[in-house]
Amino acid sequence: MADMNERLQGLASRVRTPDVVDAMGRMHRHRCHINDLVSPTPGRVLLGPAVTVSYLPSCEETLPPEQFNFFRLFNDAIEDGAQGRVLVLASNGHADVSLGGGTKLSQVAARGLAGILADGRLRDFTEIASYDFAVYCWGQTTKWGGDVVAPFEANRTVVVAGVTVRPGDYVFADTSGAAVIPAAQVLSVFKEANRVAQDEAAFVERMRQGNPADHRSEQ
Repeated sequence: MADMNERLQGLASRVRTPDVVDAMGRMHRHRCHINDLVSPTPGRVLLGPAVTVSYLPSCEETLPPEQFNFFRLFNDAIEDGAQGRVLVLASNGHADVSLGGGTKLSQVAARGLAGILADGRLRDFTEIASYDFAVYCWGQTTKWGGDVVAPFEANRTVVVAGVTVRPGDYVFADTSGAAVIPAAQVLSVFKEANRVAQDEAAFVERMRQGNPADHRSEQ
């Protein structure tokens, strides 16, 4: 497992999200890309297998806070391991609501996760940026979101911006956006993404050398 992680990190270090999305397009037909993300950690790349927490509209009658709260659901999500995972927070249609802030997300840092992909907003960007992980979301907010949504279940399949995320799928995100990759194909996808990046670099170099013989359509 350690050897696979090293190979994966090496492959991922040489590509960007568009390369991964192009590679996925050659191997799969389903949507895998997420655009227009914001980050309090814009220089950091996010990569790791997903664990998920899904939110529903708050209702103390059906979702009592002593049971349906972030800390309990987060612990459920990482029951089988935390190190290097990506916590995916699914808002289920509440993209403008805070799904967490600096205090709650300190738990993510303490447990060694790679970072967070949030289908909603987050609070306390300055504090979050001080933690040792990468974060991508829809933006920052100042308002607590617990009066609107509550954590409901952990490690179930979720949908983020039209993209299916299953527990164990790999999440890759950088300043270009994010991509979700089936775990069984993650190495082959990143190998193909490296080929895409190399082909693109070779094409650009030919253009610089004044050899436009390869007339490809613009990507």
